[in-house]
Amino acid sequence: MINPVIAEVTRGGIVESRHRGAYAVVNAEGHVVAAEGGIAAAIYPRSAIKAFQCLPVIESGAADRFGFTAEEIALCCSSHNGEAEHLRVARSMLAKAGNTEELYECGPHWPYHEASRLDLIRHGGVCLQVHNNCSGKHAGMLALARQLAADPHGYSAADHPVQRAIARTIGILCDIDLDDQPVGIDGCSVPTWAIPLRNLALGFARFASPDFAAGRRIIEAVRAHPFMVAGTGDFDTLLMEAVPRAFIKTGAEGVYCGAIPHAGLGIALKCDDGASRASEVAMASVLAGLDVWTPQEKAALERFREHDLRNWRQIEVGEVRGLKL
Repeated sequence: MINPVIAEVTRGGIVESRHRGAYAVVNAEGHVVAAEGGIAAAIYPRSAIKAFQCLPVIESGAADRFGFTAEEIALCCSSHNGEAEHLRVARSMLAKAGNTEELYECGPHWPYHEASRLDLIRHGGVCLQVHNNCSGKHAGMLALARQLAADPHGYSAADHPVQRAIARTIGILCDIDLDDQPVGIDGCSVPTWAIPLRNLALGFARFASPDFAAGRRIIEAVRAHPFMVAGTGDFDTLLMEAVPRAFIKTGAEGVYCGAIPHAGLGIALKCDDGASRASEVAMASVLAGLDVWTPQEKAALERFREHDLRNWRQIEVGEVRGLKL
């Protein structure tokens, strides 16, 4: 099927570009509360399910054994900017579990945060694996390997005990047998399984259930430390700072997932062309369109539904806007 337009880009008073996509809002019983497009089509959720990948770290006892703080648990769920505070927390997690940066299997890249990147270059530094936006998640995975008494080497492979534990958790939450699903390799080298949007939304609704202690612990950690999930000026951090009762996480290629714990709802969204500029405003539109917020929260969400576009001279030339969904 052809998915509907979920976001537009304007310039000079006309629509210049349109982004198509699909989304599903589901409750913990599996009832679809709202949806548009092909929600039965399987997509790779990428980094949008880092909270699910963190769950075995909590449920296995690794987080308690190694004394992980709330900000460290939040970093487990992050696609961070590589700012100094992110590096500090990632290195703390490694040290607590007896791991080193040499064990990382996420690969190095320069910090996303421009000032941090330029400062590193200015001082003759090189990019390290700890700068990788997934280094918090990988620190959690290495801790899980220690807790499972598994060899930490090769922890990113699909058949390693760490990834098998993660796959079992995701399968149970999303009501899907991942052994029957296509599997790819994510940007940080861990497996990413193809899951329909409807099942992803169901998984987030179950994750946010008040009876699910591990999920509640992760949500509380992220609420307390939204900066750890992304960083300075990033959409996830800004929106969760403005509306703490919302739990959201971006994934590569135009994916967004999240939950509204107080309403018992899970959300999964995919922009067909993989554009994050579209998935961000579309996610805000889905959130704002649900009648589960206070007037103040709804007004805050509405502000995230669109933002202006500026050229290199900082002249406003148009806007990116999520459509009313």
